[in-house]
Amino acid sequence: HILRVLNTNIDGTRKIAYALTAIKGCGRRFAHIVCKKADVDVQKRAGELSAEEIERIVTILQNPRQFKIPDWMLNRKKDIKDGRYTQQVANMWDNKLREDLERMRKIRCHRGLRHFWGLRVRRQH
Repeated sequence: HILRVLNTNIDGTRKIAYALTAIKGCGRRFAHIVCKKADVDVQKRAGELSAEEIERIVTILQNPRQFKIPDWMLNRKKDIKDGRYTQQVANMWDNKLREDLERMRKIRCHRGLRHFWGLRVRRQH
């Protein structure tokens, strides 16, 4: 089985918590908490899920704060534009990353210029 969730192909033979990590912006810890909040058995394979369970998982992935997932677990803390805490997944993660790099390049900060030039950013050799 191959599931299509948030514009990402998910392998249906893997357990659901680890299968969700194929989605950009969703790590192992976040995936486990999403499964617990959606009342989905973590030992289930991704291909065995019903459409209702998949829908619950998607809604929690898109709105984690409404389901009482703590702010420190989210991957976008104090957004520079609106100051909100959010969880960016799939395409939105790519868009935010591109916007951040563009902003850093526009203000001519060191990190932004190194990204623009294609050089290593964090003092690697």
